[in-house]
Amino acid sequence: MASEQPFVSRAGLKLEHALETFQFDVTNFTCVDLGCNVGGFTDCLLQRGASKVYAVDTGYGTLAWKLRSDDRVITMERTNALHVEPKEIVDLAVVDLGWTRQTLAIPAAIKWTKSGQIITLVKPHYELTKEEKTQESVSSGLSEEMVERVLKRVRAEIESMGLCVIAETKSPIRGKKSSKKGSGNAEHLMLLRCEK
Repeated sequence: MASEQPFVSRAGLKLEHALETFQFDVTNFTCVDLGCNVGGFTDCLLQRGASKVYAVDTGYGTLAWKLRSDDRVITMERTNALHVEPKEIVDLAVVDLGWTRQTLAIPAAIKWTKSGQIITLVKPHYELTKEEKTQESVSSGLSEEMVERVLKRVRAEIESMGLCVIAETKSPIRGKKSSKKGSGNAEHLMLLRCEK
């Protein structure tokens, strides 16, 4: 079963879909993966030709051995992506920071990049305001209307940081299912770049 999975985690499928949809070539790129966890995004980047990836995560021992032992990967464990100083300026930042809102994640990613070139995984259920949480049953999944409302706000917040949303796509797979009923949460990937 595991051999059928092309990446060390299902997150790689999300980034692969984004790279294909955006027709985005990372060959010879130096990248940073903020919130790498097991390393699905990092694995995808390497398989797509990236020359180096900084794998940043607050956890310890979670990055797959395949990546940990790869000379192209610089492992940065027990490291808070929101506060770490960049080791170098990279060609692309990829972001999957779990419970962290985009208003916090994106400024951290911008610090690493030459032109604000970022692919970020947006999780609408983590972007809800307190009022929105009372309107929606988060455990059973957000309504399409609420997802679109949240995405519209996220786009505006990103643009207020001086970035453009160049392209956007819905993730081909949903976020992990919780122990409660439901089919997992809808997620979107956005390609960002600094305004010229």
